[in-house]
Amino acid sequence: MIKVRFAPSPTGSLHLGGALSAVANRHFADEHGGRFLLRVDDTDAARNVEGGAEAIESDLGWLGIGWDEGPVRQSERYVRHREAAHVIGEPDAEGALRFGQTTLLRADGTPTYQLASAVDDHDFEISHVIRGSDHRANAELQSELIRALGGEPPEYIHHGLLLGEDGQKLSKRHGASSIADLRDAGIPAEAVRAYLEELGLPRHDVHLDMPRLRRLSIEALAALSDEELAARVGAPVSVAPVLRGARDLAEAREYASHVLEPLDVTVDAPETLTRFRELVEGGLDGGAVVRELKAVGGDLKSVRLALTGRERGPELRAVIAALPRDELLRRAREA
Repeated sequence: MIKVRFAPSPTGSLHLGGALSAVANRHFADEHGGRFLLRVDDTDAARNVEGGAEAIESDLGWLGIGWDEGPVRQSERYVRHREAAHVIGEPDAEGALRFGQTTLLRADGTPTYQLASAVDDHDFEISHVIRGSDHRANAELQSELIRALGGEPPEYIHHGLLLGEDGQKLSKRHGASSIADLRDAGIPAEAVRAYLEELGLPRHDVHLDMPRLRRLSIEALAALSDEELAARVGAPVSVAPVLRGARDLAEAREYASHVLEPLDVTVDAPETLTRFRELVEGGLDGGAVVRELKAVGGDLKSVRLALTGRERGPELRAVIAALPRDELLRRAREA
């Protein structure tokens, strides 16, 4: 039976490189009718972050990546890891156990990453280990440990790493390094998942392509219904016209505030605002109002200021479409 595992360390929000591995594992399991185990590699207490495991589970859920088994925390299996270590060898005088030059059990009896990973891959009958190429050097040792336990090692598949555009390890200076960074930037989950699916299992290292992610963001927002888009932004569906011009959810929230939270300003364009009120009272839609004002040389900037209190933002016709007739007249009058 095909069975894969995704085994992040609970160090906070899921790194984009880890997300690439998670998507690849889920895709491989689905493609082969297999199962997906979520395992939390928390044997290194010094690196663990409080709430880190929950953050990763939340990130996976946000991406739409489910798991068939788990989550299994390695720290809860330390008794089994110690038992397995004694099958492989005997501790030294200090209580540590080594396999060749590699420590499997520390002097205090706690298991190391190499031991815990091999034991869990053996016990949970993992058939394929799909992970970043930075783990390639671990494959030989982990295979030997699994054989020492009487098992058959899984097939190891290593993919290229996701790096910054300068070829360095991803960090926030590259625009994003974690799922939380992209979510905070307003990139919808569908765009992130689509981007990672596009990358697949890269043979070589790849550079994070933020322009591509932003194009996918625009496509993802365009595919949402007015109701769902408004819900993502936390705004009433009536403001959907202004949301449609946004490139991401952060910009959409900003555009919604232009309509829902206008700034107080005084506008000195009486002729334009009088004509604007006449057109609105005449029942014209936003596009027609803008065309008519342009035709008479109206001051469109002043109309925007009157309606939103801002000089820039979503298209003026969309702002007009998003506001009730009475509210349009009130704002124009008070400005």
